[in-house]
Amino acid sequence: MPPKEDHPVPQTLDAAAVRSWCSLALEALGREREEIDATNVYPVADGDTGTNLYLTVESAAQAVEAVFAAHETGGSVPGAGDAVRAMAHGALIGARGNSGTILAQLLRGMADVLTDGTQDTHGPDGAGDGAGEGDHLARALRRAAGLAREAVAHPVEGTILSVASAAADAAERARGGTADTARAAHAGARTALDATPGQLAVLDRAGVVDAGGRGLLAVLGALVQALSGRAPAAFTAAPRRPGEPDVSLTDERPGAFGSCKTDEGPAFEVIYLLEAGDDAVTRLRARLDRLGDSLVVVGGDGLWNVHIHVDDAGAAVEAGVEAGRPYRIRITHFGAAERAPEQVQRAVVAVVPGEGLAGLCAEAGATTVLARPGEPPASGELVEAIRRAHAREVVLLPNDAALRHTAAAAAEQARAEGVRVALIPTRAAVQGIAALAVHQPDRRFDEDVVAMTSAAGATRYAELAVAERQSWTMAGICQAGDVLGLIEGDVAVIGADLAATAEAVLTRMLLAGGELVTLVLGEDVPDALADRLEAHVREGHLAVDTVVYRGGRQSAPLLIGVE
Repeated sequence: MPPKEDHPVPQTLDAAAVRSWCSLALEALGREREEIDATNVYPVADGDTGTNLYLTVESAAQAVEAVFAAHETGGSVPGAGDAVRAMAHGALIGARGNSGTILAQLLRGMADVLTDGTQDTHGPDGAGDGAGEGDHLARALRRAAGLAREAVAHPVEGTILSVASAAADAAERARGGTADTARAAHAGARTALDATPGQLAVLDRAGVVDAGGRGLLAVLGALVQALSGRAPAAFTAAPRRPGEPDVSLTDERPGAFGSCKTDEGPAFEVIYLLEAGDDAVTRLRARLDRLGDSLVVVGGDGLWNVHIHVDDAGAAVEAGVEAGRPYRIRITHFGAAERAPEQVQRAVVAVVPGEGLAGLCAEAGATTVLARPGEPPASGELVEAIRRAHAREVVLLPNDAALRHTAAAAAEQARAEGVRVALIPTRAAVQGIAALAVHQPDRRFDEDVVAMTSAAGATRYAELAVAERQSWTMAGICQAGDVLGLIEGDVAVIGADLAATAEAVLTRMLLAGGELVTLVLGEDVPDALADRLEAHVREGHLAVDTVVYRGGRQSAPLLIGVE
């Protein structure tokens, strides 16, 4: 009988283990992020691989937590399939950078096998067979490695792909339960990672291992810890002399995934989510492959994450438009990444619910984070925006009551990095607009924060929404399709049409007085509504001014602020 250890008994990869895996992977990448960033020389030396992997896993962890929260509300526990699918989907929609996109595909490959109900891992009595479950994990890792290679236009050895393949090889040779298989996979990945400089000349010249592969090793180490209760030893690269030997690349064609960016390389990194069918994506791959390099397209079932390095960013986005519906488009200029801007004294970071407001806030000098319906930003995205602002002092405007804890976590992390951050607890976009309007970066930080906080607090807010189902509200019973007028988060008016309901909401809000009404119109709301509401305000309140903005695509057709 083996000696007793002060660690949990090895477990199967059930929903609780998946949840633990996500949490531990996020912690590991958080610890190693800066070191991974520092070794990021390939395929572009932009020093963000660790950060991108962290943001990708953070999105995965949030998706898993959402599944658990939904089941807890119903008094149930999610199945392993629910948890691992959520992990893969969260990584897909939140994937950042080259390595983050490949990691998302690795998790999708694992989910394909781990959610397959045909595995033979249980005996007649339903008890788990450890060896069978170990084999199942090995098949999942093999599927993950294969699917990731298929997603990369021109795979090259010495990258995260090599580390993933070695992990799968080692897992298939293992004989034992799930935890034993995970340990073997981690050991195989560690050996492969240490060998990456001998496979890729740019790594050898820099004397570093592949950054993406190191991030994957951290994720696999978290899997070992989740299954066995014991974290593997920290990775330490074997001593080597940079520059020797001069190895040949597997694929040296211009535009290959493995080619290191030079001064003549592509100028932009383009990433977007894409809703499209398989045939359209096949054509898109061929078109993008002609436009640039580092092409990775991952996903399936109608939702894809597209990553490419190009000189013509517009052409890459247009190709996505022709294939389907691209959104959450991110374009990064490599030259801007290489030349760190001079640090400014103060900046504002604001979360906004639509592209129109993003443009408005950007014109006012704010760094913006776009929050789409059902896709609130993670704390890592807010931290990234604070870093992007490149300021010694930052005022953070979450503009959503639900983001209070997320924003607080981001502020705390940024403070740990030496940035002075003031979090103003704005609960709506109109409060953020009011705060930004009085922002003066040339006055003392504390005075500026007080003035912005006061302006936000003096702004009452409302929004109009359409009821999705019959339900009880503070204003009575609403039916599906009713227009709801929410004042300060509570339903105050139930109406049949948008204009009349908006007038009723404005009347109630102006009973308490006001000097300025702010209207933010959704994408499909006609200008005529703004004209009608402006006239309604003038009729009853001659001294009250009205300003109108276009919010773009957002969750509410109309936002109202009264200050």
